[in-house]
Amino acid sequence: MRAFHRTHPGIELDVVTLFDADAALTALRSGTIDASFRAVPHSPGQSADDIESVRVYDEPVQLLTGPGHALAGARSVTLSELAGHRIWMPGLVTGTEWGTYYDDLAAAFGLTIEVTGPDFGTDPLLDTIADAPALATLVGELTRLVWPSDQDLRRIPVHGPTPVYPHSLIWRSDNSHPALAALRAHLHATRPEAPGAGTWAPVWA
Repeated sequence: MRAFHRTHPGIELDVVTLFDADAALTALRSGTIDASFRAVPHSPGQSADDIESVRVYDEPVQLLTGPGHALAGARSVTLSELAGHRIWMPGLVTGTEWGTYYDDLAAAFGLTIEVTGPDFGTDPLLDTIADAPALATLVGELTRLVWPSDQDLRRIPVHGPTPVYPHSLIWRSDNSHPALAALRAHLHATRPEAPGAGTWAPVWA
């Protein structure tokens, strides 16, 4: 959306955060919002209630560790190398599309993803990862994170295969808002090439 705003500064945007795909679909059907970015568990196209979707970006998932973690010095890691390491993601919520994504990722590659403890937000998560050599977490490549230099956190690409989070744009097919048409055209024109065979996404995406 930042890139779209830079190329279309005259279009007014009202960006809101909705909890999950169900909340987004409800808001779309009521006309509260014009579009949403979600990982949707259905094939692209038009659904029975005139909700359309198109895959717009597959975001690589990275490992985030503190300096004392066993994998902190790696230039990249494979999913098999992550097996046996504790991956802490307290923000995951069962039943959401992102919770289902990481459940499926863990099941497919034998990962240990823990959701224990309260979710106090990003900064406390980074503090814990920085100070706990036994813990790491997973983040999207485009997730913007800022931390103090003394934390010395490490963002490490994951390969063999690279897990990608499947972002789709969803909207109502009868929505004729010109800004929506401009957004769809922008996403189509700027979409990266489809990733090769070395990536993983759940079968439902």
